[in-house]
Amino acid sequence: MSIENDIQQAKFRNEHHKVSVNLIYTCNWLMEKHKHFFDNADITPQQYNILRILRGAGTPLSTLQIRQRMLDKMSDTSRIVDRLVKKELVQKVICKTDRRLVDVTISEKGMSLLEGMDGHNDQMDASVGALSTEEAATLNGLLDKIRG
Repeated sequence: MSIENDIQQAKFRNEHHKVSVNLIYTCNWLMEKHKHFFDNADITPQQYNILRILRGAGTPLSTLQIRQRMLDKMSDTSRIVDRLVKKELVQKVICKTDRRLVDVTISEKGMSLLEGMDGHNDQMDASVGALSTEEAATLNGLLDKIRG
């Protein structure tokens, strides 16, 4: 499938314009394709991202540290963490080194939710399964270069 056919637009100003439109379209396409994973778990992609960050860190993190690692840098990390606290997926704890700060840890319930979602990793990977390993590596390099 080509972007021209998918969005019924035959002309772009230039190849750079086409890349920008294609990236936005593809991002939205992927998010829609994965939407049911998040809906079934009753969490948002940002909440999922925070849970994965906390699980990977293995130690408590401040909201600033979480924000630095997030995919969506524009998100309101504190608000998202508060919603995760209400769902009992994370806990806020007093920072051991600076009692004025609050750290966030993933709860057992949050770990359990992620473990259940991990079972769908192959399905999520299948959305880019048309790419060979080499093509995926090339695309990753190109996307990193765009953000460079």
